[in-house]
Amino acid sequence: MTAKKKQETINITIEGHGVFEYPHGVTLETVSKDFQNGSPYLIIAGIVGNELKELRHTLDEDCEIKWVDCCSSIGSRIYKRSLSFVLVRACMELFSGCQVSVEHSISKGLYCEVAYKKALGPDEVDRIHQRMREIIEEDVPFHKNRIPVEEAIDIFQDYHQSSKVRLLKYREKPYIKIYQCGWLKNYFYGYMVPSSGYLKQFDLTWYPPGIVLRYPRLEEKGAIPEFVENPKLFKVFRESEKWAEILEIDYVAALNDLIVSRKEAEYLRISEALHEKKIAEIADAVTQDLEHRRLILIAGPSSSGKTTFTGRLGIQLRVNGLKPVMISLDDYFVDREKTPLDSNGEYDFESLHAIDLELFNDHLQRLLAGEEVELPTFNFKTGLREFNGHRVRVDTSQPLVLEGIHALNEALTRSIPREKKYKVYVSCLTQLNIDEHNRIPTTDTRLIRRMVRDHHFRGNDAMRTLSMWASVRRGEEENIFPFQEDADIMFNSALFYELSVLKKYAEPLLRQIDNQNPYYPEAKRLLKFLGYFVALENEEHIPKTSILREFIGNSSFE
Repeated sequence: MTAKKKQETINITIEGHGVFEYPHGVTLETVSKDFQNGSPYLIIAGIVGNELKELRHTLDEDCEIKWVDCCSSIGSRIYKRSLSFVLVRACMELFSGCQVSVEHSISKGLYCEVAYKKALGPDEVDRIHQRMREIIEEDVPFHKNRIPVEEAIDIFQDYHQSSKVRLLKYREKPYIKIYQCGWLKNYFYGYMVPSSGYLKQFDLTWYPPGIVLRYPRLEEKGAIPEFVENPKLFKVFRESEKWAEILEIDYVAALNDLIVSRKEAEYLRISEALHEKKIAEIADAVTQDLEHRRLILIAGPSSSGKTTFTGRLGIQLRVNGLKPVMISLDDYFVDREKTPLDSNGEYDFESLHAIDLELFNDHLQRLLAGEEVELPTFNFKTGLREFNGHRVRVDTSQPLVLEGIHALNEALTRSIPREKKYKVYVSCLTQLNIDEHNRIPTTDTRLIRRMVRDHHFRGNDAMRTLSMWASVRRGEEENIFPFQEDADIMFNSALFYELSVLKKYAEPLLRQIDNQNPYYPEAKRLLKFLGYFVALENEEHIPKTSILREFIGNSSFE
């Protein structure tokens, strides 16, 4: 009797709830419904035995499950991906022959464009919204099928999705898994919800020339955030699209073609030249307004290349005949014992109040007034601020340059009027996507940059970087992103070729994370992502002043 029971049932351990008995072959979706009421947000996947699984997955042996909800980092990607599929289907049904491209994030949503014989207006967007609602109400299953690559190529050729066709040339396996929602078949990088009925929370906003697809967010406690325009950030994204047109590289397949044909050198030089031209333009703007604004403030999220940007800006300012003075915000940390604590009782070095604001603002005022000031040096070994006789005076022809996490926050430099400050926001806004419907998140590029840099220069392994990333992201949401639109100018530090270079550094680090490690699902996802790229082994054409050198080494600014 006991042996028969073991064959018919399995024991499932649910994180935070205990052990439960279920029939052999039960689906993850069936189990999830028993625990949905205990979850604050919609459950849309599960981690089973440390492997991410879709809810349609069947369970045939004893296992442990950790639920993935729509507001977690993993779940949010699944929700957005599934919602994008519904958007593509709705547009193709309403506007025959249109091409939908999922491009980048904006205002906590996904910016998409619909290429059609005429530009879409608010009425057309309302129609798309309504058709998406209908598909969601129909609760259409997302079926996953494994088909030969040749068959997939035929499908995408019929849909005129050329970037998918080109990318499949680089697929090593003879088959591919595609999803089907009603009549439409498509390929997406990552998992889906079981059916369209899971996607009831969404909104669609006309944002010419495209639309913004919005969805639940953790910071809004599962609600859809209010739409707030980001005109300056949007302008930078449009500029990066023009750069992609200049380079004729908008999707990964085009980059792979260049590397395989060994024609990347010229395009790489053009990409670096575009960076240099933009930095020179920023230096010119600073120079022209130096009489009124001498305090140059530079901020950006983690691994955006702020250090190299600041060094290159300094060179361009010197080309213009200026002698910039650089000061480090780190030297104004309060003594370690006075550092604020975070919710876990750990030192919060990213808090604004980890800075001695009174001393810092006193020094700013005096320096800009032409007085000589003794600058502090923070001793990271002792955790104490020291004064070692480092005295500085700034004359009226010299810009004072400061780079730091809080640089755009007016509270940091409160003693200096806003009109006397020139603010620069640096971020890595990836202009390259995998294909029409699979975007490359900016956060993924920055995470891989940081992983490589942390290994090269800080002795950290990939697990250490992944373990810190959630905290880093929370700090950015609190201390950086709310102030980005106050920047006077934005600089996009992304390089179209960088993931092909970072690939060979990041993959060995990610492979060290075994399937027992809690970060294994994320490592596996990133490895799959990097698998789309052909590695660029030859680095001789990457200049030592390149922002990429900040992460892979051999930089002029080390």
